[in-house]
Amino acid sequence: MKWTTGLLAGLGLVISACAQEQGHGENAQARAFVDYMVAEHNFNREELVALMQEAKRKDSILKAIKRPAEKAKPWKEYREIFITNARISGGVDFWDKNADALKAAEEKYGVPPELIVAIIGVETRYGGNMGSYRVLDALTTLAFDYPRRSKFFTKELENYLLMTRDQNIDPTSLKGSYAGAMGFGQFMPSSYRHYAVDFNGDGRVDIWTDTEDAIGSVANYFVEHGWKAGEPVTVITQPLPNADMTIVNDDLQPKWTIGELAAKGFPTTAKVTKDMPANVFSLDTRDGEQFWIGLNNFYTITRYNHSRLYAMAVYELGQEIIKARGGRS
Repeated sequence: MKWTTGLLAGLGLVISACAQEQGHGENAQARAFVDYMVAEHNFNREELVALMQEAKRKDSILKAIKRPAEKAKPWKEYREIFITNARISGGVDFWDKNADALKAAEEKYGVPPELIVAIIGVETRYGGNMGSYRVLDALTTLAFDYPRRSKFFTKELENYLLMTRDQNIDPTSLKGSYAGAMGFGQFMPSSYRHYAVDFNGDGRVDIWTDTEDAIGSVANYFVEHGWKAGEPVTVITQPLPNADMTIVNDDLQPKWTIGELAAKGFPTTAKVTKDMPANVFSLDTRDGEQFWIGLNNFYTITRYNHSRLYAMAVYELGQEIIKARGGRS
């Protein structure tokens, strides 16, 4: 068993090599977490104590989580991070190499290939950058040294240790983002356990090296979070002079309908029905303020990352990839 055989010996070597870094062995929250995992999930106490000592506090993680780009940058700057020639051409290449899996995912889940490709492109540049932090370090740092979101990341750490035990993976071996997200699609451990799928049927759920599983897992995540096949994502609107501007950017969740937004001064000529759930949001573009109507599927994308800017980047990157492929299926 990778989780148990030789783990303590291996941890001892790493602890010696990294003695200059602060572990979590003496952290009161970490000790309470060990007690919980032993009682609740029958983990070996000695191994977990050693693992918490090996798990390092990383100040760079604490700095990074306080300044995510979607909060710090306006759309006109945020867009330029993701809608680039390199990311578009990379998307074309990824699509071409994985066309069969993308087609199968669309047939099974109803999620268009360009959105699956765009998610993976935005998250990891098609697997080119899956993160350089050990997931163990990221999750323990945020669970035990970041009080504002300690509850969330402690739960993710619990899911991570369950995941690595279930999959027979050394918990010190996986790398990911500063928040502990993993693989092509940057799944948090709880998302992996709930939504990752063995899409190619080989008996393993591998989102780190297997693009088929990664593609199927992203599509399944969308469906489980409310994706509606065949419906649009977002449509542009031009506010009327009497438009009710107080509802712009009022909520990520679509709390109005297309008909209600039209009555409030936000019409659209797109092919949508009046009863579709919707909201209206604005983007600060290089050419001035732009207004969009976000539909159910736009909200679904924000369930991947709770940001309008993120969802719009995914949508626009997908559209640009389609154009670059020249309409090839």
